[in-house]
Amino acid sequence: MSEASNQMPTEPITAVGVLSSHSKAPDDFYVVAQTTDGSDADLWKDGLFKSKVTRYLCFTRKPGPDVVVDVKLTDIKDAMPEGFVAVQETMDTKEPAMRKRRLCVKMSPRAAAEMAVFDFQIIAKSKHHLVHYTSLGEINNMGIWYRMGKVLHRQSSQESSGRVNNGASSGAESKRTISRPHCEHQSSGSYTLTAMDDVPFGITQRFQDRSKEMQQVNLMGITIKSLAEIEEEFHYNFSAERSIVA
Repeated sequence: MSEASNQMPTEPITAVGVLSSHSKAPDDFYVVAQTTDGSDADLWKDGLFKSKVTRYLCFTRKPGPDVVVDVKLTDIKDAMPEGFVAVQETMDTKEPAMRKRRLCVKMSPRAAAEMAVFDFQIIAKSKHHLVHYTSLGEINNMGIWYRMGKVLHRQSSQESSGRVNNGASSGAESKRTISRPHCEHQSSGSYTLTAMDDVPFGITQRFQDRSKEMQQVNLMGITIKSLAEIEEEFHYNFSAERSIVA
């Protein structure tokens, strides 16, 4: 048994491709340029003559809406597996990706995926096995292996901020509903809490509705006047004070 990597990558693979040169990898793509024992991982290599044509497997874990949930290596004459897409051309030169075999990839929205492909490794001798990896198949006496893992579903920042904002506004409304209209201030500027804090104060609705209908009432010689009558009787315009200031 051979261990390529005991540590699981943190993100699943979101795209798989083939390159004609390992030096022409797009940004954020990792090229499997060597086997686990350090040999050249050329997928096109001819056993009899050294060919100028080379092919290298590449992939990326750049975050995206879709992830790779399955891969298959089939004969080029076989029917395409249902739900899979073939990697037919090289990413850098648009030439045929492979000579006799066909790499097929199955994609799925990340939100719907439970398991996905997290890593690829190529071994020089197909009889060897990689711990935690599954054999994809053989090309040119090399074995391609992939590692599956569980997809973690994270909340988006917009959803999180929305929930925080909703919670804050809800709490503020709740506070305005139950807090006292006035708080007692100490000379230091801090509030004094009493047993009456957080008790709602208000006038019963039935009295508010009847406030305009109230008439003058004489109770034991005490006359209850309306607000308009009080304003009219005790109105003071401060004319004398204004004349002195002027």
